[in-house]
Amino acid sequence: MTVLWVLIAIVVVGFGYIRLAPSDPARWHKPPEVSADKDLPHGVKRIVETGPNGLGQLDAIIRQTPRTRVLAGSVEEGMITYVTRTKVIGFPDYTTVQAEGERLKIYGRLRFGRSDLGVNRNRVDGWLAALKRVSDGG
Repeated sequence: MTVLWVLIAIVVVGFGYIRLAPSDPARWHKPPEVSADKDLPHGVKRIVETGPNGLGQLDAIIRQTPRTRVLAGSVEEGMITYVTRTKVIGFPDYTTVQAEGERLKIYGRLRFGRSDLGVNRNRVDGWLAALKRVSDGG
């Protein structure tokens, strides 16, 4: 019975660390190295032509995403890193978006584990679909 309680305590402490671990902007807020769209086991890279104010428009979309906040950067700086946490356990995913003229470079990735099971790809592609609707006037 003691072993069971020890295992439960380890799991609770582990989940607590995942939910409460600080996010260091110096580690996560770096220009994304993106030259082409790429799906990765731990995340996704996208590059997209947006036209003027693409970063501002995408920022407005991203800020509406539940459990998402800005870690560092701003539209004015031309680069923003966001943290999105899962609903139950609070796993953090980091997404950095950098504007280069009328092009956006986007890198979404997990912090813990080896595979995000396509979560970052789906999130980023959903944001880009919403951006396309805004850009198309719909």
